[in-house]
Amino acid sequence: MNILDENILNDQKQLLKIWKVGIYQIGDDLGWKGMQDEEIIPLLHKLNRPTFFSRDSDFYHRNLCHPKYCLVYLDIGRYEVASFVRRLLRHQQFDTHAKRMGGVIRAFYGGLSVWYLHAEKENRFEW
Repeated sequence: MNILDENILNDQKQLLKIWKVGIYQIGDDLGWKGMQDEEIIPLLHKLNRPTFFSRDSDFYHRNLCHPKYCLVYLDIGRYEVASFVRRLLRHQQFDTHAKRMGGVIRAFYGGLSVWYLHAEKENRFEW
């Protein structure tokens, strides 16, 4: 299950739908409008293997690693969200739920930085 933060632009969500990427959005499809960051994590615990995408850097912290979900901080422009979501979901390191679960990922122009559950250091991957 792929979930967009509420603040992701609607045109980016529509692009993902056109590209046949299954996507839900906080406030429209899950949770409620105005949902706070601290309310999102408990929601993710209730869902089946969610990958949550946000442009909010508060979601890129090692202590947020959990085996039941994946968090992705999109450190990019707001009009590039759809292309980076699709790019990440096609990346050989993250192209299945199993490969993503437990990770907290930062996607940026230069590649990917990832904290895994129980890891001592951040991992880096090229696009």
